[in-house]
Amino acid sequence: MENPKKNIYKYNMSFYYQSTIIYLVVFMIYVIIRGEFIEGSYILVTKDPIIYFFGIIVLVSIISLLYNLYKNRHIEFSDREISFVNRFKTKSVQLENIAYIKLFKEKDGNSNRAFRLIRIILKNRKRPLIIRPYDYENENDLINELQALKNKVDSHNV
Repeated sequence: MENPKKNIYKYNMSFYYQSTIIYLVVFMIYVIIRGEFIEGSYILVTKDPIIYFFGIIVLVSIISLLYNLYKNRHIEFSDREISFVNRFKTKSVQLENIAYIKLFKEKDGNSNRAFRLIRIILKNRKRPLIIRPYDYENENDLINELQALKNKVDSHNV
């Protein structure tokens, strides 16, 4: 039995990496500035509530980064279906269940690409599936893949 070709687009983790690093650097700079040098030694002021606030932000950021790394989200395209996969479950949509695909394009070049959306309307479901290509690695390839899928669905439904 031959395995069908699958194109995989992984969830983009750069936001989590960047925010964690920025929060950690700001936390460290604040701790260094807020500390006191007394008699040749460095003493951290632990009674400052801002240190605890920054510490909580850094901790939440690290936990969300690790959680999203653990989830391992991605989209798989095969010849017969689209699968939304994470470590815990897989949701597959057969191509024959897709009514149509709506790609929202940038208007006048002013629109931020982070807000571009793709809606997949299914025949057996009221609410559409919404994909933000910016959330995935190789977003341009993902858009091209969805455009090809849209053409395939449109020709199938005619």
